[in-house]
Amino acid sequence: MSNYKSKLHIITTFVFDYDGVMTDGIIVINNDGEPLRTANVKDGYALQLIRKLGYNVAVISGGFSPSMQKRFEALNITDVYLGVSDKLRVFTQYLQDKGIQKEEVVYMGDDIPDYLSMQIAGVPACPADASEEIKRISIYISHYRGGHGCVRDIIEQVLKVQGKWMTDAGHHW
Repeated sequence: MSNYKSKLHIITTFVFDYDGVMTDGIIVINNDGEPLRTANVKDGYALQLIRKLGYNVAVISGGFSPSMQKRFEALNITDVYLGVSDKLRVFTQYLQDKGIQKEEVVYMGDDIPDYLSMQIAGVPACPADASEEIKRISIYISHYRGGHGCVRDIIEQVLKVQGKWMTDAGHHW
């Protein structure tokens, strides 16, 4: 891993996969056939914080369920792309539509569908339990597993480098 911290001062945008990053990747199917996932409250806190601070936040996931949509609504994340089969196309279109430079983006993914998008992002990052292929292209591998704080980890690091963690500007302590 290169010195990833030198790249964090220009980050304006966070893009996350859902299953395996914001969750532990385990899906429980309820009696109605709906897939249910668990989410980490510390990740949720950090996500709503960066929204309040004005960062772009997007979720690009191959998965889809009403519970996922409710989670994003609760966190005020509106750039949500679910049921995506071509993440690279969605990611590049998102950057173009928002006028975001790839160097400004942390992209955290955990498996092969994230591979091509992560190769474009300024800071490709992954949870500790990501696939080996994803770990190889990540300049930051969190010490936390998917669904267990890896999202909070990378967000906190960016905010600390940018002087926005535990400050009056954030009004979050």
